[in-house]
Amino acid sequence: MARIKLDDTAMSGIIKVVENNPGGLRVCIELCRDGGDIDPDSALKGLGNILNLDQLGIYGSRIWMLYKDVCGEDLVTMVGMLRANQLGFLSDAELSHAIDNYGEGIDCAALLQEVRKTLPNFKKEV
Repeated sequence: MARIKLDDTAMSGIIKVVENNPGGLRVCIELCRDGGDIDPDSALKGLGNILNLDQLGIYGSRIWMLYKDVCGEDLVTMVGMLRANQLGFLSDAELSHAIDNYGEGIDCAALLQEVRKTLPNFKKEV
């Protein structure tokens, strides 16, 4: 069940998902700050990424694991994987498996290519 509610601010939403994990906090702040530039077609800009994490049940250390182990500490790739999930190119189960298994089972480069085919404004780098 999602933790973020309609009356939350961006900061209170971030606090709810990071579970006091410093790596997760850093990533969420960067997602809010740069997410809209990376994915300009996102209606909610960077905040949409935080809501996606909440909807997927990715909290605390798993946020850091997604960023570090799956996406190679690349924010563009992380936003791309969240968008690939949203667009139906990557299932919730595949993403969760990849987080729990150091990226196993997904090809981030191929998924980013599919995202960019669908969303040509999606940035290549921050």
